[in-house]
Amino acid sequence: MYTPKAYENHDRAELHRHMREWSFATLVTHGASGTQATHLPFLLDADDSPHGTLTTHLARANGQLADLLAGCPALVIFQGPHAFISPSWYDNQLTFPTWNYAAIHARGTPACMEGPEAVREVLDRTVRQYDEPLGGAWRFPEMPAEMIATRLRAIVAVRIPIESLEGKYKFNQDKSPADRQGVIRALESSTDLDDRATAAFMRKREKP
Repeated sequence: MYTPKAYENHDRAELHRHMREWSFATLVTHGASGTQATHLPFLLDADDSPHGTLTTHLARANGQLADLLAGCPALVIFQGPHAFISPSWYDNQLTFPTWNYAAIHARGTPACMEGPEAVREVLDRTVRQYDEPLGGAWRFPEMPAEMIATRLRAIVAVRIPIESLEGKYKFNQDKSPADRQGVIRALESSTDLDDRATAAFMRKREKP
């Protein structure tokens, strides 16, 4: 990922926090069938390796599974808030439009887990992370046993120990505080949810 120094982020704790927040990410591999991508929810174990370990699951029918079984290197892309930025919002308007965004790239060699117990453990963790906090009436363990068994046979779990981790946080760090404040105010006044999310992210990162 091309990342000018002003936009680099090497803060492991912050990267991990945002990987959990932006956990529906894109898994990219390149194998015998070319480049493939699947959009998946990821679980992060921060202490399993120097950069952490990602865990997910996908359908056995997914053609990308062949790359994963072959141990093809994997790239997982996490996308944060983003917005178009107009020079009209700067004090110094002798410049050009740009796009503000945050992205995290995690790379590693995948390992597949096909046994029903391993798949069930990953599904249990996924349900605990995403469904249980909603407080609904549905309970995974209460599903009929044969329905669960059928689902386990149709899914493969994947672990990716992270071998390299890089973050790009491009939010006008190369502009003056006045220019950044102009951007924040403009985005906050927008009706677009992505614009407003980007403004909130920028405001949190501004030093008092």
